[in-house]
Amino acid sequence: MAASKAVSLKALATAVPGNTILQSDAAEVATRVFESRYSEFNRLKSVFRTAGIHKRQMAQPIEWYLEPKNWPERGEAYLDSATLLFIEAAQLVLDQSNLMPADIDTIVTISSTGIATPGLEARALNEMGFRRDVKRVPVFGLGCAGGTSGLALATRLAQAEPGTNVLIVIVELCSLSFRFDVLTKANVVATALFGDGAAAAIVNADGKGEIIVEGGQEYTWPDTLNIMGWSVDQAGLGVIFDRAIPPFAREHLAPAVDSMLGELGMNRDDVGRFAFHPGGQKVVAAIESAMELGQGTLNVERDVLRDFGNMSAPTVFFVLERLMKKGLPKRTLISALGPGFTSSCVSLRAA
Repeated sequence: MAASKAVSLKALATAVPGNTILQSDAAEVATRVFESRYSEFNRLKSVFRTAGIHKRQMAQPIEWYLEPKNWPERGEAYLDSATLLFIEAAQLVLDQSNLMPADIDTIVTISSTGIATPGLEARALNEMGFRRDVKRVPVFGLGCAGGTSGLALATRLAQAEPGTNVLIVIVELCSLSFRFDVLTKANVVATALFGDGAAAAIVNADGKGEIIVEGGQEYTWPDTLNIMGWSVDQAGLGVIFDRAIPPFAREHLAPAVDSMLGELGMNRDDVGRFAFHPGGQKVVAAIESAMELGQGTLNVERDVLRDFGNMSAPTVFFVLERLMKKGLPKRTLISALGPGFTSSCVSLRAA
């Protein structure tokens, strides 16, 4: 049997919706909405200032969020906006790789901020011109870890069918879950933190390419289901932050990363750059501390957070895109924390 060829990352692209809101304006709106109804808001509102965010992009104009919305209304907005963003991100990465939609053999779609059945890739199929026999792999529920876990999944699919082009598209519209009817700390933090965005990449096990995807791993801690996730009611999705994530990351992240690196046959000294999903300013600082990285090492992550907020799954691809433009070291490990509670990682090697 012939040895399998290495999987290469052919191209990567990012996209955001057209509605931009400054964090200062978001703070003013939140104050107007929450202050008179939620006694804890004045104690919590500093999160808008300390989150490390200057601006964010959202699927809808700010006025849309100020009117009460039910589940069908949020679902309709998700289908419309997510499909458009899927098409934009997918077309950008196809253009970068000089491929046509008909050249794609498998599509992996990652999204956890809305329900689409049939999936976003099916809704985009006719407009984009994907083949009728394209394989569709929609994935729901990975949350912020969806970028890394999705890339690892796409890599395994490419390895299973060498020479085929696997497209991964990640779309998250976190803002559609903003809930002004829920008076909780978690909801205020989510309103200060989350934005919308998409990313896409193409991988192929053809043994050619400047960036090799060496493999991915996941690590799920037991009894941590309620640290992060969604609650669901008639009005839509609601964020769950049951436990503070920064102290958890500070205490538990490094052993998990070491374990995943060991499964990949590596250790920390083999990694030239750790690239993390910037869940928030405090999370980034906690990761630097946990991983014994110098303060400021993850400043690209901070820059992405400043410019886009936490977009959930695609955010780490925004970080990777900026690092690629700077030039990757011999090995880069991209990593993210997500519901489960899970850490996932993917190792990339510059050929």
